[in-house]
Amino acid sequence: MTTSAQAPARNASAVRGRFDWHELMTTDPEAAKRFYSAVIGWGIQDLPDMNHQYSMWTVDGAGLAGLMQLPGEAARQGAPPHWLTYIESEDIDATFNQATQLGARTYVPPKDIPGVGRFTVLADPQGAEFAVFTPAADSPAKSGEPRFGDFTWHELMTSNERDAFDFYAQLFGWQKTSAMDMGEMGTYQMFGLSEAPMGGIYTIPPGMGAPPMWLPYVQVESADAAAERVKQHGGSIKNGPMEVPGGDRIAICADPQGATFAVHSRQRK
Repeated sequence: MTTSAQAPARNASAVRGRFDWHELMTTDPEAAKRFYSAVIGWGIQDLPDMNHQYSMWTVDGAGLAGLMQLPGEAARQGAPPHWLTYIESEDIDATFNQATQLGARTYVPPKDIPGVGRFTVLADPQGAEFAVFTPAADSPAKSGEPRFGDFTWHELMTSNERDAFDFYAQLFGWQKTSAMDMGEMGTYQMFGLSEAPMGGIYTIPPGMGAPPMWLPYVQVESADAAAERVKQHGGSIKNGPMEVPGGDRIAICADPQGATFAVHSRQRK
């Protein structure tokens, strides 16, 4: 995302704690366009007016995520291609200050995107990268049932589930909903802004070797069919396809450049 001078940070219409945007930072944007269009069915809209190349993934012509080249500095520091998850705040500067006081590390301090809003990129105390976003005051409201191609679940793999939840709960007002005992894998703690869960947090099992990270789930018509398309177009399957409690099906995948994401299909009624 591009930046400019500071602007008013507060937006009374913003929804604190809502997952607002997603961004793929990759070493090969053109290959990513082909892969995700084939696997998920997203459209693509290039934004040539940006001062660096930036594209938007679209569903029914509406933007829902971004695509950009992995910044050179990040690549030199060892950052792999990855999806970055944005969480909404009505006052990004206050959220940024609170996050840093709670132990977050700053990657990008609060910056403006002219006509779009204001954002910052952080790492939580366990090391998972995330972004905070305050949309412009005149941004259109988001509503309606999730469509195929929308992001519908967000999962945090972390080194300490309890501490991680406390951090995000203080920042965004998240509440615990239900929890699932995964045996030796520990507890899968679900959370939301109300009784409806919108994501889960769990502690990475010893020996798994994965770093703390956010994993976004995309709704598709069939997780099994999407997983097959992932393999056909050069990606890989990390786990699944498999059924989860409630009858939905998921698959955890990686695109050809190594960015991890998941697909999710709802139980057919």
